[in-house]
Amino acid sequence: MKTVYLGPERLEASQLILGCMRISEKSLSHVEKLLQTSLDQGINFFDHADIYGQGESESLFGQAIKQMKVPRESIVIQSKGGIREGFYDFSKEHLKATIEKSLQRLQVDYLDYFLLHRPDALVEPEEVAELFDELYNEGKVRHFGVSNQNQNQIELLKKYVKQPLEVNQLQYGVQHSQLVSTGMLTNYASPSLDNQAGGLLDYLRLSDITVQAWSPLQYGYFEGVFLNDEKFPKLNALLSKLALKYNVTPSAIAIAWISRHPAKMQTILGSTSPERLIEMATSQQIELTREEWYAVYQVDGQVLL
Repeated sequence: MKTVYLGPERLEASQLILGCMRISEKSLSHVEKLLQTSLDQGINFFDHADIYGQGESESLFGQAIKQMKVPRESIVIQSKGGIREGFYDFSKEHLKATIEKSLQRLQVDYLDYFLLHRPDALVEPEEVAELFDELYNEGKVRHFGVSNQNQNQIELLKKYVKQPLEVNQLQYGVQHSQLVSTGMLTNYASPSLDNQAGGLLDYLRLSDITVQAWSPLQYGYFEGVFLNDEKFPKLNALLSKLALKYNVTPSAIAIAWISRHPAKMQTILGSTSPERLIEMATSQQIELTREEWYAVYQVDGQVLL
């Protein structure tokens, strides 16, 4: 398992993350097997949010690591908060209560990372700064980050927050490559060019903020997985060809495509299948060539000018 180094303290963690959103649908014994498989593959980073399974995902995870006697210092636990039913809420009162409940469900004394879950249009950054100070000084959260935020939203928070913002969760993958394509299309007038995303990846790299790619195998707005989907014949043919060359599965090639970028992104694997997890973890054994990376990038319509 390749590792990445996060933030100014250069915390070493696995490049692949197990996303725990769907484990609430599984039994405790299944979750234990999934976590053991993750650990056996070298994945020591686990991503949560208070809304995943309405808290049940965190509860099951907490029970599992306790029963498995997993040493707390051997794993990195991350959770997120701020999404409520019908609105976002980054108020100090709500986020503090969210974290307390997450700690209780996870049965741990601290979170390694806490992320603001999506942008809150009504955010008061001074209030967020007060909260982060309290959480950090109390030892309840050691590192902080955001999700789905652009440059200016991050800069607004950084104006007030003392602690470094170390990660930004963004949807990224073969069928969500706008994080790269907007930079590639600089100085090219196109109605499809999302100016808000333009330069975001370079900004994050300059700011030492690690991208955590979520839903890497999805297409559209949660429309499904592109692997083996008849809507993407050229893409799947190319992934299969590369999979044959490297003796891995097409899903491993799709993950390797993300890992190949020099930004050293982390990829969140949302599968609850131990077998699928092993398949995707084999992505760490290969490195696509520059030519192969660009071939995958362009196969479904992205252009080079």
